[in-house]
Amino acid sequence: MEKLKRYFERIGFAEPDLEKILASFQYRTFKKNDFVVQFGKTSRHIGFVESGMFQYYVLKDGEEKTTYISIENTFLASVLSFVSGTPALENIRALTDGSISLISKPNLQALISEIPQFKDFYIKLLESTICGIDASRIDLIVLTAEQRYEKMLRDEPFLLQQIPLQYLASILGVTPRHLSRIRSAIR
Repeated sequence: MEKLKRYFERIGFAEPDLEKILASFQYRTFKKNDFVVQFGKTSRHIGFVESGMFQYYVLKDGEEKTTYISIENTFLASVLSFVSGTPALENIRALTDGSISLISKPNLQALISEIPQFKDFYIKLLESTICGIDASRIDLIVLTAEQRYEKMLRDEPFLLQQIPLQYLASILGVTPRHLSRIRSAIR
């Protein structure tokens, strides 16, 4: 949980709040292909990715459609399921061996009520997540595949360096072959 500690220190948390926050998380390791969240089961945790890559995907006509990849030093959640307490509409699984520091909803709610700064952090995290989901949804409708790739290249180049081509293509809504053509044309 050293990365989680550094993350919270970097955004301004100090003792004794920092100790209380870290004690509320549980460190867990995942092997490649292990599920963090499964379709149809209620998500009970939000996680901070300590290591590895985690794929969000849905099945459509028997085919996996990747919607997002969480990487090291980012938060991971099946937001709709976690917030509403309803069954997940997506799967989240480990693409590589990895580890996540997980916090349960009761522990999260306790921190929100006990530490005002944590409540502010959680609101900002939700706002950022909602804005990211909304922007992605609009981009899929309004932008061409080439424009979506260029936007990702500009705004999230670290993802392009870490995410395997087939998952990147799925996130962008194209086939791997089409993504290869896009990448060749942009170079």
